[in-house]
Amino acid sequence: MSTQLIEAIIDGVLTGGLYALTLIFGMLEVINIAQGIFVVLGSYLSYALWVHAGIDPFLGLLITIPALFVVGIGTEWAFLRRIGDRDRVAMSILITYAVSLLIEGALDIGFGTTFVQLRVPYFSDTWHVFGFYLEYIYVFGFIMAAVLLAGLYALMYRTRFGASLRAALQDRTAAALIGVNVKRVSTISFGIGVAVTAAGGMVFGATSGFDASSSLDLISRLLTIVVLGGLGSIGGAMGAALFMLVLEDIVAVVWSPVWSPVIYFLMLLIVLSVRPQGLFGKLATRAQ
Repeated sequence: MSTQLIEAIIDGVLTGGLYALTLIFGMLEVINIAQGIFVVLGSYLSYALWVHAGIDPFLGLLITIPALFVVGIGTEWAFLRRIGDRDRVAMSILITYAVSLLIEGALDIGFGTTFVQLRVPYFSDTWHVFGFYLEYIYVFGFIMAAVLLAGLYALMYRTRFGASLRAALQDRTAAALIGVNVKRVSTISFGIGVAVTAAGGMVFGATSGFDASSSLDLISRLLTIVVLGGLGSIGGAMGAALFMLVLEDIVAVVWSPVWSPVIYFLMLLIVLSVRPQGLFGKLATRAQ
């Protein structure tokens, strides 16, 4: 195995943690097309705190995560809560797309259309490990992703709220009949899904240049990964993100960087054709 191929695999694994952080957006029959712009919003918030207030991006997460949690709750309460059970998925796509356009326009007005990047001096420092150089930002970002995803997993499977959320995911009507406040669970879960994009957005902004339109490229990748992993599956999100980012980097090295983005659309077509619920997802069951 060539050195370039090994480096591609390592880079894909480290970058995969970033994408896994942004993928909690298939909860309670809501497909959040705005997740890409929420990631970019997280990038801009971290950028503004660093440039204008000198706040370290990792420390700034203590501000940006709660801020985006509030944004997520506000978005769900103002728009998504009004959706009825009928055609809920289709309507959520339309509404979150409109929200995405609104936020993108606001970011263009507030920050302009010039590409920026979150440049912190120590982010570009490297560790020399077994002949490979690993940048701090990728290593720290991967560790942060693992910790946050572990926390989300514990929330889903070790708490009363998680039990209520899983019940609502299986059947909203049945969950309501056994005492679950489905509207509250839906609002909080959407807020959490948006909040974690603050962390993913910070790393995204530190590893690549971005502007508001960067969300378009992000959402195409995120949608592929979340379909591959299965809606609502945290473990599936992590596994699918690692798999797709490694595969993308391998294609770039073995074939051509020009063709590496195509792999996302190819995998999306294959998975939707063969296993629509994703590799780790389950088919929905509903009472008739």
